[in-house]
Amino acid sequence: MRPATSSTTSWLAAAAFAAAMAIGGDLVAAQSAPDGETGRYSMTPIPDGVLRLDTRTGTVSTCTKNGAGWACYAVPDERSALDAEIGRLQAEVERLKGQLAAGPTVSGKVDEALPKSDPLKKAEPRSAEGERKIEIPLPSDQDVDRVMSFLEKAWRRLIDIANRVQKDVSGRI
Repeated sequence: MRPATSSTTSWLAAAAFAAAMAIGGDLVAAQSAPDGETGRYSMTPIPDGVLRLDTRTGTVSTCTKNGAGWACYAVPDERSALDAEIGRLQAEVERLKGQLAAGPTVSGKVDEALPKSDPLKKAEPRSAEGERKIEIPLPSDQDVDRVMSFLEKAWRRLIDIANRVQKDVSGRI
């Protein structure tokens, strides 16, 4: 075997460096390569499990490990909800424009005056309602006598209480 010379050593070092760069370049290229080369999903660790990004559709899912294995659930996408609401509102605007275009239009001043009405005013009674009479029975003499005797007794009791209070106060002074 021949002894190594400095040119051979430098050539081997250059070759090793080139091989290392090629391997390192492949690793960098593998990380940024399109989904066909690295796979469809990109995984990022999170405290509860893994966050999975579908590089083809852009769907984000959270994957967690449970007793039966790994389960991934899609993260709610606000953008799809916003797009759905925008679509619904655009359809409603088009519908309302169609109704406006089909309906009668009033331009300028109207010749006839609009009738004046008070929404709080009660309607006039119908003829059938006008014929009905509401009768309130008046109290009889006996009912009036009962009420008067009740008030008289209550008044006498009140006067008696006032007299007792007055005697108690004057007796203490």
